[in-house]
Amino acid sequence: MTPGVTHQPIQAVAIGASAGGVHALLAVLADLPRSFRLPLMVVLHLPEGRKSQLAEIFQYRLPFAVREAADKESIAPATLYFACPGYHLSVEMDRTFSLSGEEAVHHSRPSIDVLMESAADAYGPALAGVVLTGANSDGAAGLARIKQQGGLTVVQDPAEAEVPAMPEAAIRRLQPDFILKLAGIRDLLLELNQA
Repeated sequence: MTPGVTHQPIQAVAIGASAGGVHALLAVLADLPRSFRLPLMVVLHLPEGRKSQLAEIFQYRLPFAVREAADKESIAPATLYFACPGYHLSVEMDRTFSLSGEEAVHHSRPSIDVLMESAADAYGPALAGVVLTGANSDGAAGLARIKQQGGLTVVQDPAEAEVPAMPEAAIRRLQPDFILKLAGIRDLLLELNQA
């Protein structure tokens, strides 16, 4: 996994990004093939009160389904889900989404930690978590929970990140399984998809 990684098959991927995140996500996801089967759940910090165009932007570039996650929606394979602005996105134990308007975490709603911590509990070792560029520490606790539950943890190389604070916070909090450049993260996702 990149040299001889052994890990149980991954069933879902949770990704968090903030400042610089749209560019980073496009670099990671844009070349994924039509055959990509894993559900991708993404929190990208956006200003509240403004409609997100992320689903439209990414659907134009990806050959599989892209949409905003809906409350009580079952998580389907081969789909990229974005958290809605202004709502925390969590994963229930039955692997459906839940949206909530609870207090912001790290000044953010949606919060990467909320998504990752809940997804770690629902998927256990079958979850991969990825923290990309960003300006605060959101995602560090969530990635730590994924590792604690036996999942796979990936952090963008801070030297490549547009804003390195979020990857650096994650690396300080835990020893991730992988610290990779964006191209390496894309390659790893392709590998996880084959497992």
